[in-house]
Amino acid sequence: MLPVEDVLPDLLAALETRGEAVLVAPPGAGKTTRVAPALLNAPWAKNGKIILLSPRRIAARAAAARMAFERREPVGATIGYRVRLDSKIGRETRIEVVTEGVFTRMILEDPELRGVAVVVFDEFHERSLEGDFGLVLAREAQGALRPDLKLIVMSATLDASRVAALLGDAPVIVSEGRMFPVRHIYRPRDGQVRLEDDVAAATRSAMLSEPGSVLIFLPGVREIERTAERLRESIRDPNIDIRPLYGAMSPSDQDAAIAPAPPGRRKVVLATSIAETSLTIEGVRIVIDSGLARRPKFEPALGLTRLETVRASQASITQRAGRAGRLEPGVAIRMWSEGETRALPLFDRPEIVDADLSGLALDLAAWGASDPNTLAWLDPPPAPAWAEAIALLKRIGALSDDDRLTPHGQAIAKLPLPARLAHMVICAARDGEAVLGARIAVVLSEQGLGGRSTDLRDRLHRFATERGRRAESARGLADRIARLAGGTRGDGREDHAGRLLAMAYPDRVGKARQGGFSLVNGRAAMVDDTSPLLKAQFAVIADMAGAAGRSQVIVGAPIDFADVEDLFGGQIESRASASVDAATGALRARRVRRLGKLVLSEAPLERLSGSDLTQALLDVIAEQGVALLDWDDVARQTRARVQFMRAIEDGAWPDWSDEALQNSLGDWLGPALVGVSTLKAVDVSRALLNSLNYDQRRRLDVEAPAKFETPAGSSLSIDYASDGGPALDVRLQEMFGQDKHPAIAGGRVPLSLRLLSPAHRPVQTTKDLPGFWRGSYAAVRSEMRGRYPKHPWPDDPLTAPPTRRAKPRGS
Repeated sequence: MLPVEDVLPDLLAALETRGEAVLVAPPGAGKTTRVAPALLNAPWAKNGKIILLSPRRIAARAAAARMAFERREPVGATIGYRVRLDSKIGRETRIEVVTEGVFTRMILEDPELRGVAVVVFDEFHERSLEGDFGLVLAREAQGALRPDLKLIVMSATLDASRVAALLGDAPVIVSEGRMFPVRHIYRPRDGQVRLEDDVAAATRSAMLSEPGSVLIFLPGVREIERTAERLRESIRDPNIDIRPLYGAMSPSDQDAAIAPAPPGRRKVVLATSIAETSLTIEGVRIVIDSGLARRPKFEPALGLTRLETVRASQASITQRAGRAGRLEPGVAIRMWSEGETRALPLFDRPEIVDADLSGLALDLAAWGASDPNTLAWLDPPPAPAWAEAIALLKRIGALSDDDRLTPHGQAIAKLPLPARLAHMVICAARDGEAVLGARIAVVLSEQGLGGRSTDLRDRLHRFATERGRRAESARGLADRIARLAGGTRGDGREDHAGRLLAMAYPDRVGKARQGGFSLVNGRAAMVDDTSPLLKAQFAVIADMAGAAGRSQVIVGAPIDFADVEDLFGGQIESRASASVDAATGALRARRVRRLGKLVLSEAPLERLSGSDLTQALLDVIAEQGVALLDWDDVARQTRARVQFMRAIEDGAWPDWSDEALQNSLGDWLGPALVGVSTLKAVDVSRALLNSLNYDQRRRLDVEAPAKFETPAGSSLSIDYASDGGPALDVRLQEMFGQDKHPAIAGGRVPLSLRLLSPAHRPVQTTKDLPGFWRGSYAAVRSEMRGRYPKHPWPDDPLTAPPTRRAKPRGS
């Protein structure tokens, strides 16, 4: 009897009275295989189906197989499963184990979930995007269409109170579980040693001191392959099997990895996080945890999802360690120090926080909810990624301006594909190449199909003849997708792959550069020396990995330049451009044809005139910055005057910072470039002033004048760039008789007077001239009249006449 069976009566009672429940049960409690069968005979279930959601295909198949085995039935009888590319469902099936993506399609096609009695969300702590979305849709269906629908959320490690609150304060049922003792050994990594070498050494050491099979957690396929290679080189025992386990493997290879080792043999399974939950690998009592995981992270600015290697959460490492104590006492070797554990995040980040949301936005539009904020989420979609998703769907014609599905969007939403690929298939069907488009979509959305060549054509060629149940199912799926898109049978031409791919990824069309491609979105995509893509002049990159500046191509396809012009001719911009030679200062002009940020071609121009010259000069400033202009004293002061007015009246005046001017060159500088042939001929001050409206210019002259007339009649420039505010350098004698401190901005801002000696040396700075006359002037007079006896230093400066001259001779 498994521990979860002790709380099944409480669970059934909660469902009878409330309709929702949260079940928290640790690894080994039996929740995945015991809860769903226990619901079969509930009065409210009648003959309804029980839908059990699993986060992964391998877990869905394994759960169905285990439950069927315990009933002594084949899979597909009472208990079956449905995952992408594979299903075993019969007429009598009442428990369907499905992946979260399959459930999303089910409820979108049938919002009432007719014939379904209960939906069970297993391993919800993983917080996948599809899992979160599935719960939102199930709650919506329950509230509006199916008040009798029961919902259960299950997890081993979960912030249960948040989920219970989302479900209307549903009861939380806790199973104590049963797990054999697991001893933790901390083995911090040597930073100078590669991960695969460290892990392989830890594995060899553990197998010498501990019996049983080994489960190793690594972040990704590359690390699995390299570690497996190290182990095969160093472990010579013929009774030890080394088995990888990751999502892109065929079902038969996955089944072989999780099957118990034959008597007398041991097994080393190297897995990604796929093995954290819902799987029991018999015989495993040693877990070696790298402490790392690879998570998808969407970059809205680039429209690309990249895989990011991160530290696993505390919840995740607890699940991993638990694999060693499922059937007997075990040991978990952690490749970090014990102190580091406390610094790990409690839970993994919900996928919705970092994911590409275009598929979610499309599905929500199909559901009839264009605003995600109208729905109850555990964590809502982030605004920047949501905005990028909506923008993408509008670019491909899936959404109207008011965020409703267009007919094209409705066709896209019917296909079980990411939005970009579904759009490509629909477009390919219109061109008579639906099957080729569908095969491209399936190969790109299913890891491992067609091999790993960076050239999509090679993958398609191999996929067409690939043997095995998974490949056959995938080809069948491609045929169904092609039919849904309105296409007919026929393989299509693999050399058209680049053209079709460009329909899905127009922002990733690239032109050859040294070692890779420069892309429309401004990114660089590098390829290794053996890639067939190196021969291509133009290519479309479907997937990349690595840093944003220089990513490594995972897969792409060549495209003819004629196809680029045919598909994107209306977006290709042809204009004159120029640069300034750093050595000679000469203007060099060229004609540039550009698609987005990608220069398709360029040719030198002998002469520039008219609008071409204006645009070329703008390009130079856009590239090298506004500092390239001739900022004389007048231009600098004009700019400072407006910045001063903006500082006291923010909304009424333009921003003339370097960045703002750079971003608005066409508005303020463009008109001033008409008719000039060099940047030296541009009157920057006039260009700036001409960009102001009439009222702004009038007020600028009155409230922030360029000059100040002294009582002695001098016209002096005001320094608006002074740190202490607008300032005026003026000889002290020119201010005699001034009993009111000068101010600007309608009297709101006093000028900072920097009073000078007759030799134009500073003697005092003040913002209170009357106070100066009555105070420290006497000390200044006492010191200065001996140095400058030819200049007046009256006892009473307020009654003395202002002057620019020395005293008359003899006075």
